[in-house]
Amino acid sequence: MDISLPPELEKIISKSVESGLYNSPSEVGRESLRLLQARDELQRIRRDELRREIMLGREQIRNGEFIELKTSEDFTELAEKIIKEGQEELERRKAR
Repeated sequence: MDISLPPELEKIISKSVESGLYNSPSEVGRESLRLLQARDELQRIRRDELRREIMLGREQIRNGEFIELKTSEDFTELAEKIIKEGQEELERRKAR
């Protein structure tokens, strides 16, 4: 298989081989493809998790499990409560 690369990518491959981290341009290419595959898999996992979270949120809304914030003060109050609970949890974990 022949692959054409722009000069800037060829430089990256050459520098990687010259650094001693890789023995050949083919090795750089294989590692690049493995990293691309891992990144794509991670994106798929994140996308699936986001879909699950969206479905959970939709179900919670259908079941009336939500808080309606009507004013910016409501939002500020909720944000302060969440921050306080987070800080308390952090302190509990530090105490362990």
